[in-house]
Amino acid sequence: MSAKIYRPAKTAMQSGKAKTNLWVLEYDQESARKIDPIMGYTSSGDMRQQVKLTFETQELAEAYAQRNGIEYRVIAPKDPVRQVVAYPDNFRYTRTQPWTH
Repeated sequence: MSAKIYRPAKTAMQSGKAKTNLWVLEYDQESARKIDPIMGYTSSGDMRQQVKLTFETQELAEAYAQRNGIEYRVIAPKDPVRQVVAYPDNFRYTRTQPWTH
C-alpha cells in the first residue's frame, strides 16, 4: 500500500485559492480498473482509491502515513510565478511588437 502526499493546485475554473492550503494524502491504485461490458461504466475493487485525507500541514500528513505504515512520496507544490505587467507598458515606444487596434 502506497500513497502520495501533495498540496492541490488552484482550480482553473475560479480565480480563488480555496482548499489550496491543505495537504492531501491519496492512495495509489493497486488493481486495474475494469469496464463493465453492458453499461460501459468503469469500476474497481480497490476501495482505497476513493479515500482522500486532508491535513493542515505536510508534517501531519507524513506523521499519519508513518504511524499507519503507509509508504508515501511527497510531491512538492509548484507556486506560480506571477509576471507583473503595468498597463502603460502597452504603449511603450520600446515594445518588441507594434501596438495596433
